[in-house]
Amino acid sequence: MKKVITLIAITLLLSGCYVTKIIEPQHTSYEANYQIELQSVECQQIKKEQLMDGKITTLQENGMTKFSYVDDFISIVWLPLNTQFSFILINKSNYSIKIVWDEATYVSENGISQRVIHKGVRYVDRNSSQPMTTVVKGTEISDVIMPTDHIDYSSNGWKEIPLFKTKTNTASELREFVGKKVKVLLPIKIEDMTNEYLFTFQIKDVYINEKFHPEKTEKQASGVGIALSLISGIALGLLIINSIM
Repeated sequence: MKKVITLIAITLLLSGCYVTKIIEPQHTSYEANYQIELQSVECQQIKKEQLMDGKITTLQENGMTKFSYVDDFISIVWLPLNTQFSFILINKSNYSIKIVWDEATYVSENGISQRVIHKGVRYVDRNSSQPMTTVVKGTEISDVIMPTDHIDYSSNGWKEIPLFKTKTNTASELREFVGKKVKVLLPIKIEDMTNEYLFTFQIKDVYINEKFHPEKTEKQASGVGIALSLISGIALGLLIINSIM
């Protein structure tokens, strides 16, 4: 009887070395790619007679859709991205112009105004005052606008949060953003007069990529491990019994 008990104990000891893993059930996730267009531009300035109506144009460059706005003073090309708005600004006037960053604003799809930062500003300084950027006449600059509410710090370091939800387990959540509008207020000082350019962007469409995640197979692997463990334990127990006998 003692020999049998010894055999069972050894077998259980060896089989216990294998831990059964929790299986993740199969599921589907969805990723979004939004089509964002420049819908309109408003400009509030002190001397309205100095500015003519601007023109919006859609551009295709290297497979990317960009949007151009041109008036008598500036030419700007926008590229909406996942976490920011990239732009190239050309000074068409006969004077140096300045971008007033401390007054620049991003308005979310929920109508919430948010402070922004631009290229060269450290994330840790996102709430500090930002000096104006000067653009000499006939020159251009390349920059970005990123709302500070979409910058976060965690144990893994700094990260940029997408402007709109990009991953979810329900495709309908992504389609809800179609038709939503966001705005970028870009104050530009010309001859000591600040012209507030308000660019309105609209989500025209969303392209959803469906990803299927099959059920993991850890259970099969652990089952084989337990079976091998039992066989090994029984074989070892028989050897011990034979040696005793």
